[in-house]
Amino acid sequence: QVQLVESGGGLVQAGGSLRLSCASSQETYSTHTMGWFRQAPGKEREFVAAISWSYGDDRYSDSVKGRFAISRDGAKNTVDLQMNNLRPDDTAVYYCAARRGSVVQTTEYFYDYWGRGTQVTVSS
Repeated sequence: QVQLVESGGGLVQAGGSLRLSCASSQETYSTHTMGWFRQAPGKEREFVAAISWSYGDDRYSDSVKGRFAISRDGAKNTVDLQMNNLRPDDTAVYYCAARRGSVVQTTEYFYDYWGRGTQVTVSS
């Protein structure tokens, strides 16, 4: 029973910020590495960021490094993605994903569970 629910998407102007949140159960939070992926129209789903539950190791794609920050909140069982300095090419559906284990992976093949996604639109 692994359920992931994303929230926080919306419409912002270029240069603005959004904070996405992925809610899960305590059991999932404590045993799964959590990641964020995104998919824009006409493009393949791509890795954005991920973080491990065991030691807090995180990783970012080059396109978002320095602008996005991923974090975990054990009290709320959430994984958040703070997105700053948003650009129009950040427009996509953002998905929360989870995989059992503590090793951070950047390829969607390694992730077992997916949320429904939340739309992020950045206007120019």
